[in-house]
Amino acid sequence: MKIRWTVLPALVLGLASAAHAQEWPTKPIRILVGSSPGGGTDAAARAVADKLGPALKTTTMVENKPGASNTLAAAEAARSNDGHTLVMGVSTAHAIAPHLIRLSYDNNKDLVPVAFVGAVPNVLVVGQQLGVNSVGGLLELLRKQPGKMNFASSGAGSTQHIAAEMFKEATGTTITHVPYRGSSPALIDLMAGNVEMSFDTMASVLPHIKSGKVQALAVASAKRSPQLPNVPTMAEAGVKGVEMSAWYGIYMPASTPKAVQERVHDEVQKLVQLPDTKSRLESVGMEVTPMTQAQFQAFHTAENQRYGELIKRRNIRID
Repeated sequence: MKIRWTVLPALVLGLASAAHAQEWPTKPIRILVGSSPGGGTDAAARAVADKLGPALKTTTMVENKPGASNTLAAAEAARSNDGHTLVMGVSTAHAIAPHLIRLSYDNNKDLVPVAFVGAVPNVLVVGQQLGVNSVGGLLELLRKQPGKMNFASSGAGSTQHIAAEMFKEATGTTITHVPYRGSSPALIDLMAGNVEMSFDTMASVLPHIKSGKVQALAVASAKRSPQLPNVPTMAEAGVKGVEMSAWYGIYMPASTPKAVQERVHDEVQKLVQLPDTKSRLESVGMEVTPMTQAQFQAFHTAENQRYGELIKRRNIRID
């Protein structure tokens, strides 16, 4: 009898949660994006939204809330209590910014990782004026001219900035950081020869690589990118420990019932594997990576630890 009465409440709660998930959603769903339209986060959100709405038999709207290293959108999602607000999380907001800026929410408690979408690797590129076509050639120049060369980024605390700090640490080189307000002006100056290199994301730099305006030296991922099969990984180029990708995934408020989280996870994992959605994501350099929700949670924790330790070691700050 004791066992029966112990199990019964848990069973009732489980059935209630499942019933709630079946009834949900009861109104349109919002997917918040922490950057302006046109970037990788926005592209990921819209690819998901276009299929998630029909799958859940509701309307799914993407709302851009740019600012504060993508954390304004995360903050709004964390504060929401309507049960229908999601945020397209990105590594900048959920693994890097928490170690650099004061947040109005707890990155590890107020939001929960629900469905991983994929990752876009960063690529080490140099201007054609530099006249090098390998990481080895670049290192030779850097060691001949310590402190004289610059790298561009889309801003302090961006994946480009952090990737460059990894590279500097791994190679013992000194390179000056030149932050810009976004990838576009950074790449314009790179192509003009005003800065020597960048560790930009595949989505931003791929068209310029294909047009021959910049030279790709290595991808900062564990394996070669299908988008650039002839470009070595950083490890293959002789520099180990430099892995950086802008990754994307759906986060929801921690108060969201577990059954609803599971439903969103299952639907997102199915839709990103659909041929047209997968092709759409791959067109911006994204590698779609299936993960269980538990794996995404573990990944979130590991990435926070990895970046937090690097930021502390390198004394990286946002002024």
